[in-house]
Amino acid sequence: MNLKSLAIALGMSKTTVSRALNGYPEVNSRTREIVLAAAKKVGYRPNPLARSLAVGRTNVLGMIYPLLPSDLGDSVFLSVVNGMSDAVEASKMSLIIAPVSPQNEQPSYETMVRGRQVDGLVVGRTKVVDERIAYLTKVGFPFVANGRTRIDAPYAYFDYDNDTGIDLAVSFLAAHGHQRIALLSAPLDLHFAYERKESFIRCMAQAGLPLDPHYLLDNTFDRRSGYQAMQKLLACSPRPTAVIVDNHLSGVGVVRALMDAGIEIGKEISVIVWGNVEDTLIGINVTTIDQPDLRRAGAKMVEMLQSLLAGTPPERLQEIWQPVLLPGATVGRCPE
Repeated sequence: MNLKSLAIALGMSKTTVSRALNGYPEVNSRTREIVLAAAKKVGYRPNPLARSLAVGRTNVLGMIYPLLPSDLGDSVFLSVVNGMSDAVEASKMSLIIAPVSPQNEQPSYETMVRGRQVDGLVVGRTKVVDERIAYLTKVGFPFVANGRTRIDAPYAYFDYDNDTGIDLAVSFLAAHGHQRIALLSAPLDLHFAYERKESFIRCMAQAGLPLDPHYLLDNTFDRRSGYQAMQKLLACSPRPTAVIVDNHLSGVGVVRALMDAGIEIGKEISVIVWGNVEDTLIGINVTTIDQPDLRRAGAKMVEMLQSLLAGTPPERLQEIWQPVLLPGATVGRCPE
């Protein structure tokens, strides 16, 4: 039975029946009960395409993502996406991830917005100055940022507390007697990397610890660059007694470089990695700054985007969750 037949059977207009089925407030509760009961009795199911056209929605959420080779094996990224997928499926919606080249990312946003191919977007890997977010804000297109940026306008975002995470790492190492502490960062145009470095500099100063510029290396965002950065630190004289790695992708390379150099991790040099390091090639329990409940975080971003679509102001949709330090075998007393 289609909508027209249901309306005829009830002696109501198609508009009234449609509004009752879709929960419009102008339909009184008694009418809604009658329509819903009749629809259930005859097994009526709305046509998804017709419904989407009627309300001006695609029922599709999207991500435009310049995928790196390491992303497909990235447990953190996949956990967040799995959480998002669970949430959209529960809402009878769909999620599309559009992989693009970095140089085509901004044009892809503009094409998707102009064509109204999705109802809303999740913007990942936010930058300190992010032209994607500036564009979406300017045109008024619904989005939730997975991370923060610097922009003079309210926007919806989800993030973990970078300041707290770095403070946990520095404090833990200082409590173990470490003073010569290095920081390996992702590219500093990424907001999380920039903020974590600023937090590191502040925490070191507050702890009264020396800051050696030779111990601050960036552009480490995969195994190879992490490996190479750790080799540079090992060549320093004196070399650091502890290293904080601000992302788990390069953290694997850092641990591997130390193993290959014959360094006893946790005794000669201590290591803390931001993010869960799951790699069978390591075979060691790495001390981490963990971002708990990644699947739930993915679901939360979908929930926030749906609230945005329902009319909630973006400034009321700003979430910062707290990271935690998980002790492992890679941190020990300073050997000196």
